[in-house]
Amino acid sequence: MTASANSAACTRPIPLSLALVAAALTFTARAQDTPPGDWMGTFEHACVAADHKLASEAGAEILRKGGNAVDAAVATSFALSVVRSYSCGLGGGGFMVIHLKNHPRLGEVTTAINYRETGPGAVKPDSFEGEADPDASTHGGKAVCVPGTVAGLLYALDKYGTMDRAAVMAPAIRLAEQGFHADQHYVDSTHDDDLVIPWFKKDPARANRFAFMWERFLKRGEVAVGDRIHVPEQAAAFRLIAQKGRDGFYMGPVAEAMVRAVKADRGFLTLEDLAAYEPREMQPLRVTFRGQTILTMPPPSSGGIVLAQVFGMLEERREDLERIVKEGPHNSAAYIHLVTEAAKHGFADRARWMGDPAFVEVPLKGLLAPAYIRSRARAIDLNHTLANDAYGTATPPRDDHGTSHFCVIDEHGGAVSCTETVNLIFGSMLVAEPFGFVLNDEMDDFLTRGGQANAFGLSHAEKNRPQPGKRPLSCMTPTMVLDTNPDGSLGELVLMAGGAGGPRIISGTLESMLNALVWDLNAGEALAKPRFHHQWQPDTLDLEPALQGSPAEAELKALGHTIGKRKAVGNVQIVKRGKDKWEAASDPRKGGAPDGY
Repeated sequence: MTASANSAACTRPIPLSLALVAAALTFTARAQDTPPGDWMGTFEHACVAADHKLASEAGAEILRKGGNAVDAAVATSFALSVVRSYSCGLGGGGFMVIHLKNHPRLGEVTTAINYRETGPGAVKPDSFEGEADPDASTHGGKAVCVPGTVAGLLYALDKYGTMDRAAVMAPAIRLAEQGFHADQHYVDSTHDDDLVIPWFKKDPARANRFAFMWERFLKRGEVAVGDRIHVPEQAAAFRLIAQKGRDGFYMGPVAEAMVRAVKADRGFLTLEDLAAYEPREMQPLRVTFRGQTILTMPPPSSGGIVLAQVFGMLEERREDLERIVKEGPHNSAAYIHLVTEAAKHGFADRARWMGDPAFVEVPLKGLLAPAYIRSRARAIDLNHTLANDAYGTATPPRDDHGTSHFCVIDEHGGAVSCTETVNLIFGSMLVAEPFGFVLNDEMDDFLTRGGQANAFGLSHAEKNRPQPGKRPLSCMTPTMVLDTNPDGSLGELVLMAGGAGGPRIISGTLESMLNALVWDLNAGEALAKPRFHHQWQPDTLDLEPALQGSPAEAELKALGHTIGKRKAVGNVQIVKRGKDKWEAASDPRKGGAPDGY
């Protein structure tokens, strides 16, 4: 960690109780390796919670040098491109929610930036119908959409940051040149869900087709904990971006490398697609819960609407929620059932009505209208599940529309909640040589084949068909909670959260927030509790290991739930306002750690 004049002000992370740590560390092998307390700490002034310690340190380095939350967020993201290449990076996209209290030029700022990937100019709604390769939307050139991360980060930095590109990119350049050591989550991810090393081993030709991935990131299928992952080629891309801004990525040798890799593997991407990419600035969705204001991401984030709907339904059933919490215990069958039934309504609406609002009509106001939320809340039966088609609505409600998350808080109270992705683990498996970064496989987040769910088992509406310039539906849910002043204006930051894990992002973020807000748990405790997940279809309530075989499982079956098993429901980062300090935690399921001062 870089020393600074502020180092004396650092507050050492305060470890959780051994009982809590033991409970939290039952989820994955990586979590079991985590030293007690490393993934949770308290900080007096400012902090970053990312899903890799080196990325948190990169952002905290910028905070110590006087940067604001946006400066630190940009530094953290570029660092994650190195150390979590299988989750996010230069070849991907993301969403950022920003709340700055006292920007030197702009004063108070509350905004959201959408730098989700877009469909290339040559793609059509039926481009994958009849495609012989069943993996075409997940592996290889046809899976690649136009990446947005660099454009989004530079837009945020130019408009809302306070430091220059060279300063905020310096930590990422250093990491790329030095390399890093693979942790347990890195290694586990290479064997996850038959998508990476097991997928390569099914067909020897794949190692030649994706040679850079196989040789450098996967160590010919033998990558192990502690192996040095060294891709200094990324530093060359970072330097071009630092020198030339977006033109260093969307034009010139980096752009040519991306197009060359995609075209050689039957893909759609062109230089014209890259040159035309633009992020979008948007107003965050706002919802009130227990007197506080929740800010989250609007479409094409489906996560924001689902989250807003669920919080709205729980507000409508507030007496039931408070009774269940009072009666306890945490994660009782009654509690899991109430939250799950609300989530099933949200996921059902997600499947039917959501897409990119720049291309299709998304009944956003109707889906969040108080009367509609009230009707869905009243439809929840506390004694049993409903018929599958009773969730959400089948008619348009009337108006009254591989992933990584990190949270940043600066010493002025400015905040950034940011989620980024390349979609599946290591995205498309294609690497933009000779610059060493992974290209996304975001095409699978469109509806590419009618009647088929995507790799996450999610069903999509026809509204989410691929088109040129269109942004695929996403579950990314960067969120923050603020006090609401008597005049309705935004007060102090209370909480930030977001996560990774496809549709489990929504469940993991929601449950961690409820743990902090309703159960009044600290940041580490909020992440340590076991989680559950239901996405409407398939009709399965997945439980993490600590809930499997519990009394709650038997009670949930009696309420009509079909129970499934899942090792981890999302990987969440969280920052919570404590007493005179910020509590920050990085999910032990993935192995990050916060940093700050």
